[in-house]
Amino acid sequence: MPRSAAPPPPSSDGTQAVHRAASILRAIAQAGAEGDSLAGIAQRLVLPRSTVHRILGCLLDERLVERADGRRYRMGPLIHEFGLTPAAGSQDVRRWRHAVEAVAARTGVTAYLMRRSGTEAVCLLKVDGNAVVRFVPVDVGQRRLLGVGAGATALLAALEPARADDMIRAVAPGLERYPRLNTDSLRAAVTLVRRSGFAISQGTVVDDGFGMGRALPASEGTPHLAISIAAHATMVTESRIVAWKKVIVEEVQAAGPARARD
Repeated sequence: MPRSAAPPPPSSDGTQAVHRAASILRAIAQAGAEGDSLAGIAQRLVLPRSTVHRILGCLLDERLVERADGRRYRMGPLIHEFGLTPAAGSQDVRRWRHAVEAVAARTGVTAYLMRRSGTEAVCLLKVDGNAVVRFVPVDVGQRRLLGVGAGATALLAALEPARADDMIRAVAPGLERYPRLNTDSLRAAVTLVRRSGFAISQGTVVDDGFGMGRALPASEGTPHLAISIAAHATMVTESRIVAWKKVIVEEVQAAGPARARD
């Protein structure tokens, strides 16, 4: 079970409670649709169960979380309602939807739009290809630590070197869940992305899984979005990798600045 970043130091102005509530929401989101138990959340955040129980009670009252069953907690209806309000994420999806759809159609495999969010990457959009057997390691709304998976690795590599190294140290505790990943392998993956422009993940996160990701250009500042694909490793060949890279580059270029004004 991956551990989230350590909770903030004590504060007397109420901000500690806000930080802890946000950390709990992130932990629940990271757990996915099934949610997580009180004990699991406390373990992720290295917090006393009594503290987590108290904050969960408030989040339940505000409908920010709900009980998935008698023991597990998941995102509540108010989170969904907040998500209906237009925000940067919806604008990102609008801009890049056509490119993601085109990549899925041309490669035949599942394509994603990922966005950097703190120490994680969140899936904003998923489009299935026409492969007979689909490989779907990530669903919309699911979060992964930066460096875990191709899209998240491309986003990690897009950071300035010093910031990327700080981020690798921050996510290190959560890598315990992934036996094939560690801080050294993340640094090596970042180096490869900076040389080739593409992140490759093969069997490091999901058995028989292959992923490829590329950071998307930003109009200003550090890129915060990536497009990626996922496929069964058994269907991947060197020639397909070359062809898929070409497709991604072409569709990203075709999206261009003009599409941002649509």
